[in-house]
Amino acid sequence: MARFDVSGLDEVIRQMAELGELSGPVADRMLMAGAEQVRLAWQRSAQEHDHRDTGDMIRSIGYPRAPRDIEGVRAIDIYPQGTDGKGVRNAEKAFILHYGTRRLPGSRWIDDADAYAGPLVQAEFERIWDDFLRTRGV
Repeated sequence: MARFDVSGLDEVIRQMAELGELSGPVADRMLMAGAEQVRLAWQRSAQEHDHRDTGDMIRSIGYPRAPRDIEGVRAIDIYPQGTDGKGVRNAEKAFILHYGTRRLPGSRWIDDADAYAGPLVQAEFERIWDDFLRTRGV
């Protein structure tokens, strides 16, 4: 659906590359912390756009317990999981609410969520990286 991208982390990424830490436990910890910020932002945006009927879709927003490799890049998927009480896929509802239909205008609520999350994700990445550097004495 949407692809989240955080700009402004060039220096952290450069340092991680120099120390060989673009993958591994530190990078995974950063991805998981960032995923939590994105999840919370998606929930906030769905609420602000009044996309709450039963709350099933909002409660279902989540991600796996660990990042995975996608074509050599560590990634984690964040989206509404499962189905609601009526058997409708929560991801399908999110897609329709975001992009709209002929009769229902899209709200672009996920774009708003990603905009909220960007600075929070960046702060989490920098905090985790700074902690890592401190423990290594760098």
